[in-house]
Amino acid sequence: MDFLSSLVQQAVTITYNFTSSIGFPNYGLAIIIMTVIVKIAMYPLTAKQIASTTAMMELQPKMKAIQEKYKDNKPLLNQKLAELYKEQGVNPLAGCLPLLVQMPIMIGIFYGIRDFQYIGPNNFLWMENISLPDPYYILPVLSALTTFIQSKQSMPDTSSSQNKIMLYFMPLFIGYISFTFPAGLVLYWVIMNIMQIGQQALMSRKKAA
Repeated sequence: MDFLSSLVQQAVTITYNFTSSIGFPNYGLAIIIMTVIVKIAMYPLTAKQIASTTAMMELQPKMKAIQEKYKDNKPLLNQKLAELYKEQGVNPLAGCLPLLVQMPIMIGIFYGIRDFQYIGPNNFLWMENISLPDPYYILPVLSALTTFIQSKQSMPDTSSSQNKIMLYFMPLFIGYISFTFPAGLVLYWVIMNIMQIGQQALMSRKKAA
């Protein structure tokens, strides 16, 4: 993980040097550029994960009907579910691999930005120092809001109590911990969420067309 964290810090430095070369030296802008590049590079994995998750959600009504019908016969229940997956061409594990590949990258980015040593001015917009928490709490609120929207996109079925809890708990938790995180890290999270929302909306629009 130290290796990935070091790569992320080098990437922030490179993008910062780029902003300097165009006359706008700014670490906040550098983090945004790096986040955009990473999300674009990871788009194929993200697309596979979203497609798999969407397919599984669309099967939820049929899966619930099978689970209710065969709830007292677990072997037959598993057989019927397997038949459903095969009939619909859905692999319930297809979304796991892209997520597993992305997780180390995301963790590396988390630690890389959290522990980044800024050289020179590191102000951005309303913040004088993005190595410190946002003094006006704007980014923590945005982190909670964008996490909620992204969760709502990927979890349209909130009929179950578990889904409802996750839909509201996770954004509140992210917003809460963002109050203590460096603003640069929260900025990364907000930009990542915005791009995820955009990618998912784009895929939904293409599917509906």
